[in-house]
Amino acid sequence: MSNRATTAFPPETMPTVSLMGLRLACIDWRGLVDHIFASLGAGCGGWLITANLDFLRRYVCDPEARRLYDTAEIRVADGMPLVWACWIQGDRLPDRVPGSSLVWPLIEQAAREGRSVYLLGGAPGVNGRAAKVLVDKYPSLKLCGASSPLIDSPPSSRDVELVLAELAKVRPDILLVGLGSPKQEQLIRVLREHLPSTWMVGVGISFSFIAGDLKRAPAWMCRMGIEWVHRMIQDPRRLTKRYLVDDLPFALRLFPHALRVRVQRAHERG
Repeated sequence: MSNRATTAFPPETMPTVSLMGLRLACIDWRGLVDHIFASLGAGCGGWLITANLDFLRRYVCDPEARRLYDTAEIRVADGMPLVWACWIQGDRLPDRVPGSSLVWPLIEQAAREGRSVYLLGGAPGVNGRAAKVLVDKYPSLKLCGASSPLIDSPPSSRDVELVLAELAKVRPDILLVGLGSPKQEQLIRVLREHLPSTWMVGVGISFSFIAGDLKRAPAWMCRMGIEWVHRMIQDPRRLTKRYLVDDLPFALRLFPHALRVRVQRAHERG
């Protein structure tokens, strides 16, 4: 883990860049983990969103998604298209911060510091297997709970009541929510009001990766920004429309937009 001094600073002062209106933190995964645990040390929780191209598309096209994602304290770029678009418009992000990769250093640091973790979401069998994998790898991990309740999108008052009743008993330091977007963000927005000292992260399909039910794309595919192809092959029924019909045309809008931003900035500088 990083040797940096773990000094938290208010999210509103964290350097950011704007991509089509979405504010993305200029921070790498090491700095992000340091920040989260320094915040916990100060008794403060927060909400982290790891945004990929699909998040950005919803942010731009859906006013409700925009209000939802803007509520989070920190948003980072999960997808390489977001990193590339920032570069095209003249902004540099330190690196991509994939949510599925971030889970591991978060768990490792939590085990080291004695911080409690709760796993919420995923299929029932997947949730339990992921919990076992993490506890086996980090025997000192304080896994204070793991559950996979059925949640509506948006969550009903009954959904929230049941989840809060469980979480209120254990009050985890870190809550990993694997319900898919925007359902996980809809739930986190409500939970944040009741658990202000907990750091909450939407981790999507990550529990399936941890449990071994799904395989991560090879590193070279991740570097080239085509991890989505690997995901689509594994789950074509659910992901083909999202990636090919919704996200790919949006990417063809994103990069010209980023170039126009760069040209406009150059013009304004004279």
